[in-house]
Amino acid sequence: MKKLFIIAILVAMTMQMKAYTPWTKGGFETGKYRNVFVEMGYQPAEVEAKLKEVFNDVFRGPNKVYFEVGDSMGYVSDIKNHDARTEGMSYGLMVAVQFGEKDIFDRLWRWSKKYMQHQSGNREGYFAWSCRTDGTRNADGAASDGELYFITALIFASNRWGDNTGINYKAEAQRILNCIQPKEYTPEPRQGGFGGFGGFGGGQQQGPQKMYLIDPETRLITFTPDGFGQRFTDPSYHIPAFYEVWAKWGDDGRSDFWLDCAQKSREFLHKCIDEKTGLNGDQCQYDGSEMQGFRFPGRPQGQQGGAPQTPPRNGNNNFRYDSWRVPMNVALDYEWSCKDGEWQRQYGEKIQNFFYSQGVDKFLDQYRKDGTLPEGNEILGAGGFRKLRHSIGLVATTAAASVMCSHEKSKEFVDALWNAKHEPFEDGYFDAYYDGLLRLFAFMHLSGNYRIINK
Repeated sequence: MKKLFIIAILVAMTMQMKAYTPWTKGGFETGKYRNVFVEMGYQPAEVEAKLKEVFNDVFRGPNKVYFEVGDSMGYVSDIKNHDARTEGMSYGLMVAVQFGEKDIFDRLWRWSKKYMQHQSGNREGYFAWSCRTDGTRNADGAASDGELYFITALIFASNRWGDNTGINYKAEAQRILNCIQPKEYTPEPRQGGFGGFGGFGGGQQQGPQKMYLIDPETRLITFTPDGFGQRFTDPSYHIPAFYEVWAKWGDDGRSDFWLDCAQKSREFLHKCIDEKTGLNGDQCQYDGSEMQGFRFPGRPQGQQGGAPQTPPRNGNNNFRYDSWRVPMNVALDYEWSCKDGEWQRQYGEKIQNFFYSQGVDKFLDQYRKDGTLPEGNEILGAGGFRKLRHSIGLVATTAAASVMCSHEKSKEFVDALWNAKHEPFEDGYFDAYYDGLLRLFAFMHLSGNYRIINK
């Protein structure tokens, strides 16, 4: 009996050591992926069942965000905003190819190509970032992260299913890769990527311009590929390992360029993330510095009623909805490439330390980069509410960071995700879409099911 007890202790210690052992090589080199849940004591069968449950919540359950249209198409909807976005559509494609759900993938791609992708004109190859669920476009401009995911998911689909099963995935990816290269265009009246989305506005630049997804000087991804959004970037759009996928299988003659983009993106993340808290703003300049010269709609600057007013803080410099994705994105680059492993491990523990200091079960979903709380119009609203919450989407991405961490706190974040219930808040707010997708991605990361799909 004593001998069995000692063996059990040794097995538990071995599992713990394995769980907290840093990686030095990524999936591109090893082909291996960690099941952090199992390493931290969960049973393989219950992990598999939980992953399936979370997938079904998004795609098949009563609160699903995926809807089929006719015999051949489907879309992912941001339910609370009554639209389909390139963000959700491209996320859906990535999830579908990871799970081997070819029918879902093909339906989403057909809908995206028919309703969202521009087939001619200045924006040929790009995707309208928001459409009504009947396919009518709410805006023509693109949001750059959509193209990032579309390309990578299509390449993976080509690797997984080949290009002779009804859709030539590689050709579709290469078309987008070619269209996102710099090209001259003449802006249309009132043209814009988000048309004021996220609190942005501003004058329209005149005369011929260049359109590009990747800024040619810095080799960093743009916020939107248009005259306005090309002036800055979004830290949550930076997924260096995706460029390595393009370099390896894009076959577009730009492998060296994409590898350089990956390296520049890693260097950028060092600059835009706060050294003390690990937090980053929703948007920032290409050098990592904060946004300047923007204000919230409806909130005056200068004089109001004869009294001097203090210029408002720029909420886009705060850690909020877009920013949630950064811990998960850095974790993905660590898992797949591990070319910046030492910094990534330090970052993972730094951001977990910050949220741990706020309470693993209590931290809020928006902060200033210095860790203080935003006020008033700094707080970005969602679904008709302007309120700070303990959101499951951020619970998910902070847990995903555990892939990079060696400290024991990481298990508390993993347990918090496992036990979190995705259900409406007391005031009725519920986000099946963004919270649901980030929750699913986090379970994929932590179960070892977010993988590079080789040929």
